[in-house]
Amino acid sequence: MDILWQYQFRIILLGDSTVGKSSLLKRFTDGVYSDVADPTVGVDFYARSLDIEPGVKIRLQLWDTAGQERFRSITTSYYRNSVGGLLVFDLTNHKTFEHVREWYNEVSEHIQPHHMIYILIGHKSDLKKDRKVSRDEAEQLAAELGIRYVETSAKCNINVDRAFAHLTRDVYELLKSGAIETRDGWEGVKSGLSTKALYPTNDEDEVPAERNCHC
Repeated sequence: MDILWQYQFRIILLGDSTVGKSSLLKRFTDGVYSDVADPTVGVDFYARSLDIEPGVKIRLQLWDTAGQERFRSITTSYYRNSVGGLLVFDLTNHKTFEHVREWYNEVSEHIQPHHMIYILIGHKSDLKKDRKVSRDEAEQLAAELGIRYVETSAKCNINVDRAFAHLTRDVYELLKSGAIETRDGWEGVKSGLSTKALYPTNDEDEVPAERNCHC
């Protein structure tokens, strides 16, 4: 029986419009980058699997949320069913950095009494001359929130895989320790899927003749 994946994690990307959430996801899932990107309307869906350690494949269900206020009522419904979140800001736009804590507080409020595993992403690190947020400033915020900080560039493919891998491993380690558990009705973490589950045979439906004996 072939295991397609041991676990599925639902991950959500959070942050203001134009910080580059869609670009990060397209680079991570499709390996492509485009300078032209249409604003996300509501929520978009992506997927990719990672071999987090030998013999352990994690399927990531990735949700790209709209950063505009008018879509907030749509995107908040996805918070509770996510186990991990990437808090993304634009290194060349200090306002987007200032809004990170607002995103963090909003999500934390909507997922109570549960918790989400976060990672802070400073995006567009290739635009060094236009930088408005220092690494020290970003690392200080990450320390205050108790989360990792990674600087990325979808355009130059810098640390994109690393950011998603870090978050995936953090969730996986908490799952192994029992700090996170699968729960009925919760989509944040799902247990494995096999080819047998996708393409069942009738073998199990056939009862051996001796078991039909009524002696």
